[in-house]
Amino acid sequence: MADQPESPGAAASDSVTPAARPYEEDEISLLDLLAVLAENARLLIFGPLLAGIVALGISFLITPTFTARTTILPPQQQQSSLGMLASQLGALSGVAGTAGLSLKNPADLYVALIKSRTIADRIIERFKLMQLYKTKLQQTARDTLERATKVTAGNDGLIAIEVDDSDPTRAADIANAYVEELFRLNGHLAITDAQQRLVFFKSQQKNAYENLKKAQFALDEVGVPESLIKSSPGAVVAGIEGLKAQVTAQEVKLSTMRAYATEQSPEFQLAERQLSSLRAQLKQAELNGPVNDVQRADYLNRYRTYRYWETLFESMSRQHEAARLDVAREGAVIQVVDPAIPPEHKSKPKKSLIAILATLITGVLLVLFVFLREALRNARNNPESATRLSRIGVGLRRLMPQRGKSGSALL
Repeated sequence: MADQPESPGAAASDSVTPAARPYEEDEISLLDLLAVLAENARLLIFGPLLAGIVALGISFLITPTFTARTTILPPQQQQSSLGMLASQLGALSGVAGTAGLSLKNPADLYVALIKSRTIADRIIERFKLMQLYKTKLQQTARDTLERATKVTAGNDGLIAIEVDDSDPTRAADIANAYVEELFRLNGHLAITDAQQRLVFFKSQQKNAYENLKKAQFALDEVGVPESLIKSSPGAVVAGIEGLKAQVTAQEVKLSTMRAYATEQSPEFQLAERQLSSLRAQLKQAELNGPVNDVQRADYLNRYRTYRYWETLFESMSRQHEAARLDVAREGAVIQVVDPAIPPEHKSKPKKSLIAILATLITGVLLVLFVFLREALRNARNNPESATRLSRIGVGLRRLMPQRGKSGSALL
């Protein structure tokens, strides 16, 4: 019987089927996934439940943590009385303006102060936290305290301080101690506008006073007594010149009287007594004031310096008093809205959350495990995949140390 020729359709079918077969074998359908899940349903259901129960039991062994909370109100900026006295400073008014820097966001500034190393070290020393945290390093204690403390600034302007601790009373004490140490630190810092101006004008007042004393001492060296220090140099000099003119006039008068009166006459004796009195006054004035041009010029320069520092000292004193009034008007720098009290309920651990998370995580891991195990089983049934797995196993065994040899020698 003659061989029948193969049809073109049959040849095409034979040539396509082998090429498409690998894709059909590698294809994973939704039914296959559901079948794998159904076969391992007991493991996927009871495994996560068991893990959640175990996690719930372990949560009872964790030391409970209590969170104490205190709320404070930072100082608010107020309009000061600087503008009322700025005209008295003249050119210094610009310096005074720069001395009081406005705080754009006081809450953020005080949050940074609460988190500062200075306050942390005081808290650590106050509550002996290095012994409590069982550490010999100050930085380790700071890091532990920072993790246990949460400081937040709300949109309402209030600052909340939360402290976690195993002892509720100690947690409340540490939270309140943060506020106390902030009070203490704020007393040494110029933060508000009035405080900054108070520090500025206090330093300027002190500097002006020191220079005023130096100018007064320099003025005393001229020979002017203390009673005449505040006298105008022109008045002192004019007084001396006036006395000299009176003495000259009196001498001329006596010379004229000698022509028509005797020395025993009452009028002549009265004129002599008046001349003696004027000479005594002139002598006293010359002792109390500068007598020559050089001394007068020196006295005038020193007097001007003295008056400059006296005026500046008086101006700085007025500004200093105004700043003190502004600080007093601000009242309490930091106001405690809610002091911390020992919490009645623990904040950590949250047992239900731990059990739920353990159940979910275990369930996801078991699903991945089931799919991976099924994929390995299918790979072993495929000769090509089995060869690849064998090569992977050989490579992994080469990483293991050889048996019977010491050390860490590899295959």
